[in-house]
Amino acid sequence: MLFDLDDTLYPSTSGVWDAIGDRMDSYIIKTLGVAANEVKQIRNGLFHEYGTTLRGLKTLYHIDERDFLDYVHDIPLAQFLGKDEALIETISAYDSRKVIFTNANQGHAERVLEVLGLADFFPEIVDVLQISPYCKPLPQAYQKALEIIQIEDPEHCVFIDDSPRNLKTAREMGFYTIQVGTENRCEFADAAILSLLDLPDVIPSSHKTMER
Repeated sequence: MLFDLDDTLYPSTSGVWDAIGDRMDSYIIKTLGVAANEVKQIRNGLFHEYGTTLRGLKTLYHIDERDFLDYVHDIPLAQFLGKDEALIETISAYDSRKVIFTNANQGHAERVLEVLGLADFFPEIVDVLQISPYCKPLPQAYQKALEIIQIEDPEHCVFIDDSPRNLKTAREMGFYTIQVGTENRCEFADAAILSLLDLPDVIPSSHKTMER
């Protein structure tokens, strides 16, 4: 089972992504010297054209990836997230191999997992630096991730994410796709759930393989 991190393991209403977005804006303003009223447009353009703001900044301005990632993820996670016993119980009920696949860096993923109390259940993290120069939703990123975790056939894998464009690539590659954050699944999702607490509704926890 491949899990996205941000806005998937926790609700999109938590405020985490807004805080990260503010740090991205701050980084772009300081690094590129753009006006504050222009930064949102620049960031959105980079995101849509290159897959992530980071990849766009790296491609166009040759910024230091690690410096960017460390800066934007330097937020007080404990102000937004906390240990979730119900989520821990839900995730622990699955014996399947569980891997984080994220466009964030490993340090941020580890901190999120620690705050949520899920670190013991996700010993494997595939982060954006490992799949560089690619990122979700680029198919090359998924291929690199599969190579890293040594899975040959995505048709025997579940892919869990909140983003329709990430789900689209996964679906095209053969993953069983689950969209998180809505009950109205997009056309690229095989199933949809409001939160991971609802995962047993679409994948019985007694399943010990990743097969459909």
